[in-house]
Amino acid sequence: MSDPGSPDQPVRVVVIGADAAGMSAAHQALRTAASRGRHLRVTALERTERTSYSACGLPYLIAGEVAGADALVARTPAEHRAAGIDLRTGVLATGVDLDVRRVHAVGPDGGSLVVEYDELVLATGATPRIPSWAQADGGLVPGVAPVKTLDDGPAWDALLQEATADADRRGELVRAVIVGAGYIGVEMAEALLARDCEVHLLAPGGVLPGFEDPVRERMGAVLAASGVRVHAGRRADGLRRRADGRVAAVRAVDLELPADVVVLATGVQPRSALEIRGGSLPTGDLGAFAPDERQRLAPHVWAAGDCATVEHRLLRRRVFLPLGTHANKQGRVLGENLGGGAARSAGALGTAITRFRAGGHHLEVARTGLGEADARDAGFEPVALLTEGTTISGYLPAAPSAAVWVLADARSRRLLGVQIAGGEGAAKRIDTAAAVLWAEGSVDDLAQLDLAYAPPFATVWDVVQIAARRLADRI
Repeated sequence: MSDPGSPDQPVRVVVIGADAAGMSAAHQALRTAASRGRHLRVTALERTERTSYSACGLPYLIAGEVAGADALVARTPAEHRAAGIDLRTGVLATGVDLDVRRVHAVGPDGGSLVVEYDELVLATGATPRIPSWAQADGGLVPGVAPVKTLDDGPAWDALLQEATADADRRGELVRAVIVGAGYIGVEMAEALLARDCEVHLLAPGGVLPGFEDPVRERMGAVLAASGVRVHAGRRADGLRRRADGRVAAVRAVDLELPADVVVLATGVQPRSALEIRGGSLPTGDLGAFAPDERQRLAPHVWAAGDCATVEHRLLRRRVFLPLGTHANKQGRVLGENLGGGAARSAGALGTAITRFRAGGHHLEVARTGLGEADARDAGFEPVALLTEGTTISGYLPAAPSAAVWVLADARSRRLLGVQIAGGEGAAKRIDTAAAVLWAEGSVDDLAQLDLAYAPPFATVWDVVQIAARRLADRI
């Protein structure tokens, strides 16, 4: 009998999920296997008709900044198939038999499918958290929707067009309520203002939970100055509906906000609820799959992307950080190992960035590493300092402001976290701090980095370095 991986007996790889992690894994596995003389037969099962797209671009698509939904697609189903992947769209995987290595699924016609594998990749992604009050008749209340999949972009355009027609008949603006004030909530506030909506933002945990107060306060002020009504500390708990069933208002205890459309920006949870037979699979935060550093979950089973945890380099434990950057990197590592390589996932720091731009206001925010409370819980002795400056030389006209919050360990001087809020060009400076954190450097290392300088780009001491130097002096 020929060996598995030979031309006569290729290794059968089944990938569940055809977005960032799944398709990164599939293509890398084929490349690595080919370079090593191994043969794989890759089958990908995708429950939708869409593959490999940028969900992060959806708010900008809804705002009208992106030409169309197809512009967010990195690789179409046809391109995946042309690369040698047996991609089957409209197929919903429902369960896995670990002992006999079979995937059970429902096909596009509603019929049952069984697909056998030698190696299984779970890249099932994440799903929006849908509050019970937003559901009715087996679906969502009409006019209420999340912003998660590529199909959500055109769906939101249709929702807003219908709501605009109704509002025009009333002689009013479209009344939009956003439930949740994290990244998507803030980005959708910008998008809905661009679509001439009256925007209310329910922020039960405040604006940008996870950021420190100096950043949160700045974003809250800019949102308010741009016309967004921010309801801090308010948690939605119900809806009022029109006679035709559509949403009419959002309730938040003693507050009722009239609404033509409602954005669910309430976060995501890992899509890890497959029926597992013949064994079990390790899970971590929120039930996400917990693979090892090779992305291996169990014998012949692998996991990557928003359905899986990632190793936090500062906390030294696996956490749920559903970001496209991690999904692509995990998928690449997984694919390298499937193809016969020996790659390791390097982990993550939780580096993230966003902006709000409307009404003549522009604020960028970014973070990397730990917040003060997390650092203390992890056993560090955190000390933090906020520094304000500009991103370019102050004698140039309209020098954008920047506020940099730096966190370090008082005992070891190790850099633990940096957060930035400021004008154009401020937030991307977070990458400098992320590089020092990645290398387990100190606050002194950040202060002494050899960074580029010219008046239109930075100050002699960049504002991030000034912030690090001030904290270093205090320690």
